[in-house]
Amino acid sequence: MSPANDPPAGDARRLGELDLHLFNEGSHTRLYDHLGAHPGRVGAAEGTHFAVWAPEAEAVGVAGDWDHWGEARALTARGSSGLWEGFVPGAAHGHRYKYRIRSKHGGVLEKADPFGFLHEAAPATASVVWAAEHAWDDAAWMARRAPTAAPDAPMSIYELHLGSWRRKPEEGGRSLTYRELAPLLADHVTRLGFTHVELMPVMEHPFFGSWGYQVTGFFAPSSRFGPPEDLMFLIDLLHQRGVGVILDWVPSHFPTDPHGLYAFDGSHLFEHADPRRGIHPHWTSAQFNYGRHEVRSFLLSSAHFWLDRFHADGLRVDGVASMLYLDYGREAGQWEPNRHGGREDLDAVEFLRALNTTVGRDHPGVVTIAEESTAWPGVTRQAHLGGLGFGYKWDMGWMHDTLVYLSRDPVHRAHHHGELTFRPLYAYSEHFVLALSHDESVHGKGSLLGKMAGDAWQKRANLRLLLAYQWALPGKKLVFMGAELGQWREWNHDDSLDWHLLDDPDHAGIALLVGELNRLYRTRPSLHRGDCRPSGFEWVVPGDGAQSVLAFERVDGPRRTLVVINATPVPRYNYRVGVGVAGYWSELLNTDARAFGGAGLGNHGGVEASPVAAHGRPFSLNLTLPPLGVLLLSSSPLEDD
Repeated sequence: MSPANDPPAGDARRLGELDLHLFNEGSHTRLYDHLGAHPGRVGAAEGTHFAVWAPEAEAVGVAGDWDHWGEARALTARGSSGLWEGFVPGAAHGHRYKYRIRSKHGGVLEKADPFGFLHEAAPATASVVWAAEHAWDDAAWMARRAPTAAPDAPMSIYELHLGSWRRKPEEGGRSLTYRELAPLLADHVTRLGFTHVELMPVMEHPFFGSWGYQVTGFFAPSSRFGPPEDLMFLIDLLHQRGVGVILDWVPSHFPTDPHGLYAFDGSHLFEHADPRRGIHPHWTSAQFNYGRHEVRSFLLSSAHFWLDRFHADGLRVDGVASMLYLDYGREAGQWEPNRHGGREDLDAVEFLRALNTTVGRDHPGVVTIAEESTAWPGVTRQAHLGGLGFGYKWDMGWMHDTLVYLSRDPVHRAHHHGELTFRPLYAYSEHFVLALSHDESVHGKGSLLGKMAGDAWQKRANLRLLLAYQWALPGKKLVFMGAELGQWREWNHDDSLDWHLLDDPDHAGIALLVGELNRLYRTRPSLHRGDCRPSGFEWVVPGDGAQSVLAFERVDGPRRTLVVINATPVPRYNYRVGVGVAGYWSELLNTDARAFGGAGLGNHGGVEASPVAAHGRPFSLNLTLPPLGVLLLSSSPLEDD
């Protein structure tokens, strides 16, 4: 190896003494300002400053395009810190490179940069020197976004996979680029009224079929869809259109590809050395060592990088349950209890608390969401009060119970009414997102529409019922792409969505319903302000299992929206529902409306309350309940937020 030049001691790209302290303490959140490849100059020479963490290396060099992958330029060890750094003249923006690491444990490894800002598209594995530049035009959004993350604000999320949302059939079916997607996606989600999009992981990943959940580039968007500036353009445009952007982020595991983080310097550097904690049994991937301070700094810096450099408005943290439990996916004898004899991974708990605390401190208005599938207490309780500190948690129980219920033949639903009425018993134990995610549309589970019981008409009616029920319940909303089309096919990451379905009025009606649900949810405080507080929900008819009918009110002080559901294909005539206010009750929404693809059975726009007591209320409505339908009614059709 020929030696690289040492950067000047005062170079801002170098880790200073405080930086080194925070790095070794596990609390550094901006390592991306210092580690990795940073183009610049030393004196009159233009080049790139490289820095990498490899404490078990005997020597580290960097090789790349600047000299046709000749002899590696040797980096200099930074004392006993485990950091290696150096300045390579001639290495410039756009040059590919790799680190060559001679390990103390034997052998020479060629590795991509853990802090690389761009990597070659798979199957190539080199990193790319890249200094992204984008002139952001989202200042107005950034200034006003904080209230959008508040528990009393409306939040409806459209989850999508960038590589399969829409494709170019005339060009071999290739995926759209970030820039091609931007105006199409912005138009679609604003037309339907979503407040946020959630992008399945955009971080670089070698295997497209992992959907982004096997990350090798924790600081690099996937080059499959364009350079980093183009992802910035996409997020910027969504912000300008008033749509927030949540990124899936995966600190739970990483793949063992030889160019990646695994055995990075010949030792178990990023992963836990104990195979009972270092290898994920479900995904045969490596698990981070959350007890190693420098690994915590790496992960914290990755999270903050996407919020800082890419203006992300939230992080949905994948696989939280797999992080929290030492025995997750493991049989007896395959795991070791913690120091208290329990099954909790105490290091992971502390890391998650640090993540949420630092994000809240440094990025006001950003939301963190946990995919946590167990009953772990206090996921959304503040960290200083003993919780994990997330803003929201996916409600996996609601998703499971509701989909099982709606897959049943309606003749059997009377015996399973509790699958719908159980949820309010725990609805306010956490701040929840009601998620109908991609997980419910893969691996043979079929599409949402395909899960529904009955013939084609009944399946669409059941799907409309599901969506209206989801939007009416307390909690934030998430649906995976394709639900709004009434897609019949299970999601395939190698294909586009079936956009042609919108040419069918019955399927276009489902999209129209989603748009109307979002409009009502955003504009009616009674439908969103009580998403996270018990006073926002009151049962009216919880117990009519014999007819598969239930009714409840969403409440914001004096403002109320009545929700009535008939989960059978049999219309219910003269069905009386108690209300507390006299006068005319407008039918705000009827999922059986012809415009949505229904039969058009309803209440002719509204009904006058009768002075007949019912369900503990002094007045009542005599309603026609449409088949497999949901009604939303109110005595005050307009609500001022």
